[in-house]
Amino acid sequence: MARTAVIVIDMINTYDHDDADLLLPSARSAVPAVVKLLDLARRHDVPVIYANDNFGQWRSHHGEIVETALAGPHADLVRPLRPDEESLFVVKARHSIFYETPLGYLLGQLGVKHLVLCGQVTEQCVLYSALDAHIRHLKVTVPRDAVAHIHADLSDAALRMMERNMAAEILTAEELKF
Repeated sequence: MARTAVIVIDMINTYDHDDADLLLPSARSAVPAVVKLLDLARRHDVPVIYANDNFGQWRSHHGEIVETALAGPHADLVRPLRPDEESLFVVKARHSIFYETPLGYLLGQLGVKHLVLCGQVTEQCVLYSALDAHIRHLKVTVPRDAVAHIHADLSDAALRMMERNMAAEILTAEELKF
């Protein structure tokens, strides 16, 4: 069986951006499922990799990104998801977790061939990351309750596209087995 990794996309966040008011309700509902995935992955020694936007802070590193989010007004969304000492972290600047990041190399070093994508935003970063994973011949699974959206209709369409066009498995966090 191919080695799996859980990728947490952009959940270390201050929610200080234009669409935050639209995203926050969905993010709040996704956090418990993401926590469930993290717990499951850690119990089964599945690598957890955070792929997080640097929010234009080019001198930032993952510790700074986490500290800033935990000091922000929505720390309650970040606290239960924060990386532990075993977690890996890739800083990204664009939508895809692969675009000009070392993630592809890291996955190769770990022998990972299956990604479980969770986080935000379903119709943006999750969708583009799933496409980039697919073109790299990686298997993709997306727990629909562990992704957050800005627009529900676009999220539904993105999940359908991932399933149909990228052969992604769409399920719930509860249904995922390692």
